[in-house]
Amino acid sequence: MQATGNNSIIKRPRLTIRIGQNSLSFAAIDSNVENQIIYEPYIIKSGVSIAANLREALKAADILSVTWYRALVLLDSPVILIPIEEFDEAQKDVIYNHSITGQEGAVVLSSVIPMLNCVALYSISKDLKTVVEDNFGDVCFSHVCIPVWTHLNRRSYTGSNNKLFCYFHDKKLDVFSFRQNRFKFSNSFKVKHAHDASYFILYVWQQLSFNSKTDELHLVGDFAEREQLVEELREYLKNVYIINPTAEFNRASITQIKGIPYDIVTLFIKGR
Repeated sequence: MQATGNNSIIKRPRLTIRIGQNSLSFAAIDSNVENQIIYEPYIIKSGVSIAANLREALKAADILSVTWYRALVLLDSPVILIPIEEFDEAQKDVIYNHSITGQEGAVVLSSVIPMLNCVALYSISKDLKTVVEDNFGDVCFSHVCIPVWTHLNRRSYTGSNNKLFCYFHDKKLDVFSFRQNRFKFSNSFKVKHAHDASYFILYVWQQLSFNSKTDELHLVGDFAEREQLVEELREYLKNVYIINPTAEFNRASITQIKGIPYDIVTLFIKGR
């Protein structure tokens, strides 16, 4: 509780809801459990919309057996990054729908990322937004990659070499690089195999004119065929590193939770 004069402000606990195209999970701080964090994935029913799955999860998930008022919703939807000085709130729907196909009728959301001097545009279906707002009194939305971007941007200042970061999640690969607190590059690719991932990574590396002997590639997240991917990349690049969350975050207990996404770990440890 925070006290200000004669007024007391009670900060209610917040539930984090992570929503991917084919995934749904919940997380919250709980000092009564070993890892200090409750993390509960929900098994999605195929052939049913994410909104319908969330309705069912709100009834069935153990973490939701208590009442939550505040919620942060992390969305994994296609994203556009716009320099903050060029952003016009009134034009966000036009820009997003012109750039991203298949999202017509969705609600376009925006999040300012001050550290990177940009605004992220992403979307949520109207039905899904309605389900969330009908069940929680105080709702904030964000993109799953925002805590990852801001944290790895800080990390990019370690040493003088260029760095390319690759975040694997939700059967996708997000590739990005920074320069002076701005994005130098950012794109997302669907990947199924190590060969696909190495192709996209090396293509971006070449486009950025990075040096294969001195510059650095950093891989993080959940990706299959890890050993094969690293082996393929090291045929062409000297400095290939895998970011281990346990080592990176000084053995924080949250990193010991099986299956927890890197973006949730980063959110709880570093914030947005």
